[in-house]
Amino acid sequence: MAYIHIVTRRDGPVERLTLNRPDVRNAFNEEVIAELSAWAAEARKDAARHEIRVVVLGGAGTMFCAGADVTWMAKTVHYTHEENQRDATAMSRMFAALDELPVPMVGRVQGAALGGGAGLAAVCDIVVADDQALFGFTEVKLGILPAVISPFALAKIGRSAARELFLTGARFSATHAKAIGLAHAVVPAADLDAAVERYVQELLTAGPEAVSAAKALIPNVWLRTREEAMPLTAHAIAERRVSAEGQEGLRAFLEKRTARWINTKDTRDTKDTEKKNS
Repeated sequence: MAYIHIVTRRDGPVERLTLNRPDVRNAFNEEVIAELSAWAAEARKDAARHEIRVVVLGGAGTMFCAGADVTWMAKTVHYTHEENQRDATAMSRMFAALDELPVPMVGRVQGAALGGGAGLAAVCDIVVADDQALFGFTEVKLGILPAVISPFALAKIGRSAARELFLTGARFSATHAKAIGLAHAVVPAADLDAAVERYVQELLTAGPEAVSAAKALIPNVWLRTREEAMPLTAHAIAERRVSAEGQEGLRAFLEKRTARWINTKDTRDTKDTEKKNS
């Protein structure tokens, strides 16, 4: 599928998705939302066909994503309540589609992730940020609020951090983003790509069906009591143990060999890269 505002590149089982509006700091508008929604639908199909196993999400130029496009926001000033609700619903569905991808998504954050950009970081399973990057749920500074992204942000940072950051709209460092769980690794800008690739290769050593099941398990268990979760988790592990992939993984471990889903060339390349960067 041809896109205007996003760029995709397939490296074997890795899909590299880039927001490509560097002239407006990769800001959102209705067209970006539509393209990301369409991409997510295609990515889900590709994942079901085992064509992709990892997604890397980044932004072109010097910034990951600055949130909403000024021109788009100017248009919404004249929207009716119904038009605004339709617009927000489309954006909410886009974030949900990205959040629910059955493969892990690694965010590569440089420069800043503000407003909806911070929301994008929240729907990434793993976020690697450069040590000078800024984050912020800045909507209240404009008299609005981070409503659409709130379910995803709250799942990452929790209520206490949200009370501070949603209410003040303050920008905060990548180090603070890591402290509250929005980012997972903070590195110098020169090391950003190498750090992302280490995560990618680590993910590729895990069973792809197990990774997908583990991702789905988290929201299913998160708000349940132990008693409520017990039958669900027992079924989940039993299902994986008798699956072809589970059987292969366990036998490979017991026989001290590499599991069949691991590309040994990729693993060697990763180790070589780590040695060069150490």
